[in-house]
This record gives sequence, structure tokens and C-alpha cells, in this order.
Amino acid sequence: QVQLVESGGGLVQPGGSLRLSCAASGSILTIYSMAWYRQAPGKQRELVAAIFSSGNTNSVDSVKGRFAISRDNAKNLVYLQMNSLKPEDTAVYYCNTDIRATNGIRRTYWGQGTQVTVSS
Repeated sequence: QVQLVESGGGLVQPGGSLRLSCAASGSILTIYSMAWYRQAPGKQRELVAAIFSSGNTNSVDSVKGRFAISRDNAKNLVYLQMNSLKPEDTAVYYCNTDIRATNGIRRTYWGQGTQVTVSS
């Protein structure tokens, strides 16, 4: 069994910053990619940023230069540092990981989501 627990969401004013964290725990053998998605009301879930086991990252154009994804492999953590937040960044943010469990099965896991609201 693998669990993902997110934290760090909240209400912030435009131009402010937040850092999201996601901790993976349980029967983990290998973590491959780790990513953050978001879903705004009435919109499809979209990939925000991803980081691979190599350390390479990618992100959606709308957050380039403002958001940074990083990971702590020793602690099975992934972070999303969000700066210069805009109202259009308001969404539920989901952690997503590609994990091979100790039973040998590799699949994608999702966190429960954390609300980020950018408003004055």
C-alpha cells in the first residue's frame, strides 16, 4: 500500500508565495516521476510541473519562471514552490507519482488534493 499526503495549500494574496509538499509512504520500492497537477472549477485537470528520477523537470508555460518543482529522494518528498501567484492559479493541486511498490507492481498514485486560492 502506498499513500501520498499533501500539505501547504491555503489562501494567499496575488503576488504572494506558497510551497506545497507531498510525502509518499508505504510499500515503496522505486519512485520514478513525481508531479503536480491542478484542477480549477469547471476545467480539466492539467499538469503543472514534473520532475523525473534523473532530476530533469518540465512545467507548463503559464508557470515558467514562477513555480519550481523539486524532490528529496531520501525522504520521498516532492515540493512545488509557487511565487508571484495569480488569481488564475487558484485550483485544487494534486500530487502524482509513478511508483513501483515492493510487490513489483508499477502504477500511478494520486494525493487527495490541496486547495490553493489566490485572492485579495
